[in-house]
Amino acid sequence: MENDTTLRRWLDDLHQHRPLIIAGPCSAETEEQVLETARQLKAAGIKIFRAGIWKPRTRPGGFEGVGAIGLKWLQKAKAETGMLMAVEVANANHIKLALEHDIDVLWIGARTTVNPFVVQEIADALANTDKIVLLKNPVNPDLALWIGGLERLYNAGIKKLGVIHRGFSTYEKTKYRNEPEWQLPIELHQRFPHLPIFCDPSHITGRRELIQQVSQQALDLNYDGLMIETHPEPDAAWSDAAQQVTPARLAEIMDKLVLREQTNETEAFNSELEKLRRQIDVQDTQLIELLAKRMQIADEIGRLKKDCNVTVLQTNRWKSILEKMQREGQAQNLGEDFILKLFRAIHQESINHQEQIINKE
Repeated sequence: MENDTTLRRWLDDLHQHRPLIIAGPCSAETEEQVLETARQLKAAGIKIFRAGIWKPRTRPGGFEGVGAIGLKWLQKAKAETGMLMAVEVANANHIKLALEHDIDVLWIGARTTVNPFVVQEIADALANTDKIVLLKNPVNPDLALWIGGLERLYNAGIKKLGVIHRGFSTYEKTKYRNEPEWQLPIELHQRFPHLPIFCDPSHITGRRELIQQVSQQALDLNYDGLMIETHPEPDAAWSDAAQQVTPARLAEIMDKLVLREQTNETEAFNSELEKLRRQIDVQDTQLIELLAKRMQIADEIGRLKKDCNVTVLQTNRWKSILEKMQREGQAQNLGEDFILKLFRAIHQESINHQEQIINKE
């Protein structure tokens, strides 16, 4: 799968310049809503229309989709606009109904990707299909699980494959609904360079005012396209109202996105880039050496705590360190989320060192 250049062929066959935008409402609500949204998106140049037909919710009681009747609305939208239609599928029955209604693009949601049994069921139901199949990342940051889902689909003979990065759940409260954790999709793309990758800024942000920013970040990381939830009246949407934008606002976002070149072959650029990268390499080496020295001090603290029969974790001390580093990081124009993740990782490594010493016979 790593070197399969055919994985990108379906994207090239669409004759769509980067980025390819998939847009439409979080949920298909009424026939009128579906058709009106599709008309407006068609006018904006969108090629693929998305709508949730079955909506797996975190807790019961919320709107869980209109069901199969919505597929007929998508058929009408397709006949009128000529756009490709995309829906989320979560089991073999969904696939059967979607294929019967000539849906072009099927995506597998984050809550489904976490279950290898269900992904295998879907792969078996889609075996050797010529439909486009997009796999969202699992809810939690588990790269092996994401890759495993891809391999199940690929082994079932599905070659029109791609992935959607929609962010990852976290117990921490941040400005995002789902943390991007950009490094995971970057690593996935490094392993499978021919695999088309899309970003879902709607689910990452959970807030329409951040969608343009995250969309630009994705394009700067060389993503192939975006999936953006779009509704004629977002505030009146039956699900996920806060993260949807109007078709007019989507057109504004698309117009403002900046497409950058993957590289620049001029001698001046490459010379300056190489000089700056050498500086980065030196700083990275110094960072590792500095962290090693810090852990040596943590080892000494571990020995002292062992001799005096003191617990490893000192909550007040850790709290004061975190607060201090957040202040100093802010003063150095470093992001708060970055500082939190960095020092939590350093703190965990310090704890590991001290526990090894304290528990050593």
